[in-house]
Amino acid sequence: MNTVKEKNKESPQYLRMSLAAAMTLGFKKGLFYRGARLYCINLLLTYEDGCIAKCAYCGLSSKRPGTYNTKSFIRVTWPTYRLDEIIRRIRERQEKIKRICISMVTRKRAVAHTIEVCKALRSSFDIPVSLLISPTVLKRDNLIEFKNAGADKIGVAIDLATERLFDKYRGKGVGGPHRWDRYWKCLGDSIEIFGSGNAGSHFMVGMGETEQEMVAAIQKVKDMGGTTHLFSFFPEADSAMGDVPSPPIDQYRRIQLARYLIDNDIATFSKFSFNGSGQISDFGLRRADLDEIIDSGEPFRTSGCTGYDGEVACNRPYANSRPGPDIRNFPFPPANEDIQRIRRQMGLACEGECVQARNLGRLI
Repeated sequence: MNTVKEKNKESPQYLRMSLAAAMTLGFKKGLFYRGARLYCINLLLTYEDGCIAKCAYCGLSSKRPGTYNTKSFIRVTWPTYRLDEIIRRIRERQEKIKRICISMVTRKRAVAHTIEVCKALRSSFDIPVSLLISPTVLKRDNLIEFKNAGADKIGVAIDLATERLFDKYRGKGVGGPHRWDRYWKCLGDSIEIFGSGNAGSHFMVGMGETEQEMVAAIQKVKDMGGTTHLFSFFPEADSAMGDVPSPPIDQYRRIQLARYLIDNDIATFSKFSFNGSGQISDFGLRRADLDEIIDSGEPFRTSGCTGYDGEVACNRPYANSRPGPDIRNFPFPPANEDIQRIRRQMGLACEGECVQARNLGRLI
């Protein structure tokens, strides 16, 4: 006889999975735009009573209409499957999978279940496991338990660039439980316990912050020893911010470039210049050097946890924009036509091949 938890399809026996992961494991049929591939299986703990948080932009918010198991998250559906079946399918496809990520929800019982699921995965195959954690229900010792369970990387979704915006959209402004100081403290503890480069934060562009404020937040994480995984805000239907548009593409491209420069020790916030509106006006590099970095396309690829090979595994195809020519996070190396489009989006368009133009000494 099924237990109540099995009947209700709750964690730890059951987990939700991103649509891209479900396609990768053969649970769902479908094709990725331009042949993209997902290398990280993104999993989400699931409970009938959902998440207690009330974040204004989140599809899983307790304030959003619908049952937890049917709510979309990060633009797509997350179907539910048994953990043992997930493990079986991952085992059959180990050569295609470079990482697994378990996302918590804000429920106290999620802490023990995260540990249980992590142990089950790590004992089944040698694929690294990241945890996207909820500081509100955690103690510092839980981070040590996560590491002992086999997790090697930690993500803390601070999301908002300033305390004012965090409080407005995640804390007291929406009657939510999250607190700015607690999130940053948890990030610092995670970096200390897991090591420099093995913990970082998610930030979401387009929540009312200036570019200067976002770049300052990214630099703060870097100075702590962490990295930044960047998202572009995408409205979840029926959420409190369901009618708010995504940020202008030029704004997102500048922040992507800034994050890349900071996280790769190429430039620092102190070298950037900003106009009176807090928009980036200079990245603190010679134009030729900046052009070379833009032409590589690397700043505009998805930033996320890496696999054993050092390449980004959590590349989340089309998680924060619809498939099409104007995708915001590239899950593969941008082609030359993509680079030209990015340049136009940033107001840095040039005729022909930018690299050739630069080699000829022309201003581009």
